[in-house]
This record gives sequence, C-alpha cells and structure tokens, in this order.
Amino acid sequence: MNKIIFLLHELLTWQAILDIALITAGLFFLYRTLVRLGTWKILVGILAAFLVIALANILNLEGIKWIFQNVSNVAVIALIVIFQPELRKVFEKVVSLQKKKTVSIDDGVTDMVALSLWQLAKQKRGAIIVYPGKEPVLEQLSGGHRLSAEPSLALIMSIFDPNSPGHDGAMIIEDNKLTSFGVRLPISQTSRLTEDYGTRHHAAMGLAEQTDALVLVVSEERGVVSAFKDRAMKPLGSVAEITNVIRNHNNEKGFLDMELQSLLHRHTLIPVGVSLAIAVVFWSTLITVNRQVVEKVFPLSVEYIPPAANLILVNDKTEQLRVDLAGPKSELDSFVLSQPTATVNLSKMVKGKQTILITGDNLRLPPNLTFLGSEPAKIEVTLADIVKKTIPIVPQLVGKLPANLKLKKVQVIPDQVSVLLPAPKRGDKQLSVATTPVYLNSIQGDIRIFCKIIADPTIQPEVKPWQDVEVIIEVENSN
Repeated sequence: MNKIIFLLHELLTWQAILDIALITAGLFFLYRTLVRLGTWKILVGILAAFLVIALANILNLEGIKWIFQNVSNVAVIALIVIFQPELRKVFEKVVSLQKKKTVSIDDGVTDMVALSLWQLAKQKRGAIIVYPGKEPVLEQLSGGHRLSAEPSLALIMSIFDPNSPGHDGAMIIEDNKLTSFGVRLPISQTSRLTEDYGTRHHAAMGLAEQTDALVLVVSEERGVVSAFKDRAMKPLGSVAEITNVIRNHNNEKGFLDMELQSLLHRHTLIPVGVSLAIAVVFWSTLITVNRQVVEKVFPLSVEYIPPAANLILVNDKTEQLRVDLAGPKSELDSFVLSQPTATVNLSKMVKGKQTILITGDNLRLPPNLTFLGSEPAKIEVTLADIVKKTIPIVPQLVGKLPANLKLKKVQVIPDQVSVLLPAPKRGDKQLSVATTPVYLNSIQGDIRIFCKIIADPTIQPEVKPWQDVEVIIEVENSN
C-alpha cells in the first residue's frame, strides 16, 4: 500500500505528467512510422527487451542486469546503424509537426487533373500522379525530368501517351504546378498488395508507406483509378471522388493535425492507449528502482593529504576501509562505479598521536547518500618533527660466493645520503638505508651493479625520488 501511495504521489506532479506524455508521443510516433514501413515487429522486440530489463531491476536479477549494463551501449549503436532508415523517418515526422504552409488551391487545376485521370482510365492508359504532402518525398524519388508547367488536359494526356518516353514514370504536381514527370517511385517492401497488381500499384504503395503523399494510379489493365495514401489503397468510382480526394489532401495542415484527427478513430485509440500504458509502466518501474533505498558495504582506498612541511607521518598507514552506505540504488551504484576514496587530511594536524574518526565528509558523499559506518571506524596517526640528517647506505648482500672465491672489497657509491626523518630519540640505534639485494652466488668475478635504495617509510630523501647507487664488488681466489 505504501508503494502505491508513493507512486501516486510521484505521478501527480506536472513533471511526471509531462514526462509520461512525451514518452507516449515518442512511442506512438515510432509505432506509426514502423507500421508505415512494415517493420513494426522491431518495436515489439525492443519493448520486450525493456520489459525484461524492468523485471530484472525489480526482481534484482544480477545476471540479466550485468548483461544489460555491458551490452547496452554496443546494442544502442547497433540499433542506430541497423535501423537508420526507420530512425530517419521518425525525425522527418518531427520536422513535419509544424503547420503546412498555406497555398491557394486552384479548383480549376484540381478538376482538370481529375478529369484527365478519368479519361485515361476510360482509354486504359496507365498513369501515376503524385501530390506530395507535408513530408519530403525527394529522397524516395529517382530519375525523371524536371519542368515547371501549368497542368493542362492536353499536357497530361500527352505525357501518359504510350509513345511518350516518360509515360511509365510518375508525374509530380506541387503548388498547382507540374514539377516533373517520368519519375521512378520506390517499390513496396510489404505484402499489403497481392501479386495481381502491377508495378505501378506496388510503386504507389511504396511511396504511400514511406511518406504522407497522395498517389493517384490509373490501371492499364482494369481501367480503374485508385488513390494510395497512408499505406491504404482506395478505388475511385467517379470524377467527383477523384476531385474530393485531391482537395482533402491539399487541405490537410500537416502531420500533427492528421494524427490528432486520427486519434478519434478506434484503430488509433488502441495503439495510443498501449503507448500510454507502456509509458506509465516504464516510468513507474524507473522511479521505483531509482528511488529504492538500499544499503551497500564495499571497500575503498584511503588517500592521505601530506602534513605540514616540518612534520612527517611515522606510523603505518591504514590503506583501505570498508564503508557502509545507504541511499537511492541508482545514485549508490553510480557512486561505487566512480571508484571513490576516503580522504584523510593531515595538513592541519599537529605533532603527536591523534585519532581521526571516519565520517561521510571523508568520502565527499552526494547529498542523497547516507554514511552508516566504516571498518575500522577510526584511523590513528602519529606525526613527528622532521629533521635533516645524513645516513650511511649499507649494501644488502644475500647468499654466499662460489667456493673458489672470497670477497676482497665492497664499496657503495655514494656511501651516504641526505634524508628527512623524525627526530631520533636518545638511545635509538644508528639509522641507515640499504640497497636492493645483491645475490653473491651469481658472481663469478669483479662486478659493478646499480641498485635501488630501500628505506623505512618514515625516512624520505631530501631530494626526491631516491637516486640509484652503484655497488662495486671485488673478489679474489680463495686458494
């Protein structure tokens, strides 16, 4: 019950309503575009994948979540590449949301085109005439001849004369002008039309599937005029019907008005309702998962800000903590993935032993995350005055020379180094640093070796970093 009240409280905000409305519009426009292109099953597959992901988040299915997190970026790029034509049509739809520019319709031209088509049908002479809509059609057209002419009965009849070189192509009429003829249209890739129809009808359906253009076709075999629009074919039985179809197409104001008008139809209300339901479920799932408060324990490294120039840390450092945090799951996961560190600031501390209590301030937590504790809960540090001193460098010899050899001389160059270290106490033994190991059993004669310096963490070189030193070993026969 608390979860339902929480969701209702979140839903009854203007941000949530706007968010869901935009998601619904996007899903509906995507559905309409994919249906027009005959690839609506793609949308079903994508929605099924989102449903699986939503269930995985709700049920905390770590395997599915891991697969989605590691594959999603590549999958998105693959979908963009594979479905580039469909996505392009979606963006073209967005462009066509604006109101169609007003063009004075010449009823005389409309009546003349309708009469021309009717006469062509009576003579059983094939023809295709295209009236572009709001969406651009040039991308779908190829070939043809450009011209700018006033349409006339004689001109249309002559262009579609069987002996005319452009009679098999389509004629484009736009803004009361005949703009081109002999144009090739895209063939339909769907099975909306049976094989009984010829190339003209399949080409007209192809353009009607991909754009909002009106395509008028005269069948050469049947002597019938048909109108293709919005993926549908409608036979026209008179000059008046042809005229009405052209006028209705010219009076349409653009894609948005067409979609709003079509919302009143039962066949459109169903996909709109489904889009809305999917948007609500998707949004609710996202809110539930992202706002879900969870607790997580994880390790993180400790980063120390150095103390003042006259002090040095003399005890062993705590290198790692295990912290316990709580907060929204999405923000907590993002924080963990950012590889955070706990910062311990020694710059303002004074000499001596001090205890630092670990809090959320050491982690620089986002506002919505809560620090519950850490292991260890506190860090102890000891700072001491730093002094400058010159100490010897001792060669670290490991193993024994071969039986026939004995050491004659071992020399380190330089044999001393200037260091910074805590002030020694009375009674402390003589301090020194050592070279990296030199293994005697591998030596067969005099040798010079460059070695690193090994020192206690409390001893730091005056000039950083530590410089390499040269170890000279001279041997002689033991006989």
